[in-house]
Amino acid sequence: MNKERQQEGLQQLGQKVKYSTDYAPEVLETFQNLHPENDYWVQFNCPEFTTLCPITGQPDFAEIKILYIPAERMVESKSLKLYLFSFRNHGDFHEDCVNTIMKDLVKLMQPKYIEVVGLFTPRGGISIYPYANYGQPGTKYEQLAEQRLMQHQII
Repeated sequence: MNKERQQEGLQQLGQKVKYSTDYAPEVLETFQNLHPENDYWVQFNCPEFTTLCPITGQPDFAEIKILYIPAERMVESKSLKLYLFSFRNHGDFHEDCVNTIMKDLVKLMQPKYIEVVGLFTPRGGISIYPYANYGQPGTKYEQLAEQRLMQHQII
């Protein structure tokens, strides 16, 4: 591991996993992007996301997809996993989960661009696929966010 990485101060990586019993944005950690001058995509897929229906308390299952163009900071993957798992006993609607994830990651990393998709399995015969995105205001990434939102299609 290079010196720059050793000085990141990551707390979760390499430690015994401790799962939160409820929504825990405080577990999210970042590290320095060594290539902030480059525009490139980072994608995470979490095919085993679960949350609870806030009305019935029944579990809801989804695949969460996160795509972003990093700026100065990037999310550390183990902390992201622990964060996403923290929704397991948290009651929220599908749309709220997707928007909360996106907003927490924007606050954490201040990415150039980010989008979050939730592919929720059917309940009562209906699947819900919320999509949320963000681009840094006043930049080409804000325009990218508007364009991708208007042309968005779930496949």
